[in-house]
Amino acid sequence: MLTEERKDVTGVGISPVERLNALIGTDMQACDRLILKGMGSTVKLIPDLAKHLIESGGKRLRPMLTVAAAMAGGYRGNGHVKLAAAVEFIHTATLLHDDVVDESTLRRGKVSANLVWGNKPSVLVGDFLFSRAFQLMVETENLLVLDILSGASAIIAEGEVMQLNSSRNLAVSEEHYMKVVAAKTAALFAAAAESGAVIADGNEEFVRGFRAYGENLGIAFQLVDDALDYSGRQALMGKSVGDDFREAKMTLPIILAHARASEKDRAFWKRVIETGNQVEADLNQAITLVEETGAIQETMRRARAFADAAKQALGPMPASDIKSALTDIADFCVERAY
Repeated sequence: MLTEERKDVTGVGISPVERLNALIGTDMQACDRLILKGMGSTVKLIPDLAKHLIESGGKRLRPMLTVAAAMAGGYRGNGHVKLAAAVEFIHTATLLHDDVVDESTLRRGKVSANLVWGNKPSVLVGDFLFSRAFQLMVETENLLVLDILSGASAIIAEGEVMQLNSSRNLAVSEEHYMKVVAAKTAALFAAAAESGAVIADGNEEFVRGFRAYGENLGIAFQLVDDALDYSGRQALMGKSVGDDFREAKMTLPIILAHARASEKDRAFWKRVIETGNQVEADLNQAITLVEETGAIQETMRRARAFADAAKQALGPMPASDIKSALTDIADFCVERAY
């Protein structure tokens, strides 16, 4: 088992995500093998396109929650590994679809699949991965986890439609934005953690606690991502800055900055968001405005509140190395922005 004192190549202590992965590593390796097997197809384009995204450096945080919850509940078997792989397939499928809808060119620092292979193959391979996810769920022979994850899949799709309908609309409210975040991001975090707790036959308090942990962690995670899109820290993490701005997405930093803006600055937001009339210098201007209005700080403050709620949800759980790592992950989710 890795210890907190171990250092990575930069000399910084390993992250709590890496600590958790060390604790559940054997089962996560089994999950990875199942993912690779599930991507298999005689149609060569399918594994090529799927591997492009699945092997692009994601931390597998969502399936890790499934495995961690099951292990924390004392589960014995391999059903949790199948559920974890299903969670990753659902997540990857939604990313493929997202990039088509958003016309993205980068994903995790790599050229997006839709730019390499085109929109139609990306959508169809996403559909293939959804199908694989449902096959794995059925193999667990647990109707409750099937209900949890299939329900989350529907909610995610609703969130995508909600976000699509609110793009280029400065009238979008904070309440609407939070509904989008809860559906588009938090739903899968919550379902991933809850399904692991359920397959372990955890009691009601145990299952409810893990679901609340996943939901609050997912909201915090998305809030931080939205803040980072207007931060130089994003570039240091190897990610593109300003993607949300260029796609005219109404995220919390813009909602807050616009609400607090002067009449002159509101005219700027109207031009770049509602009309989509952007020039190269506009991103720097947008970053300046979200910083000057305190929108980034407020977004991060709210992310911290949700991270704290995630930690509190684990309060009734018995002390363990897994619980400790999950608690630290909630803090790390916010601290990665600094």
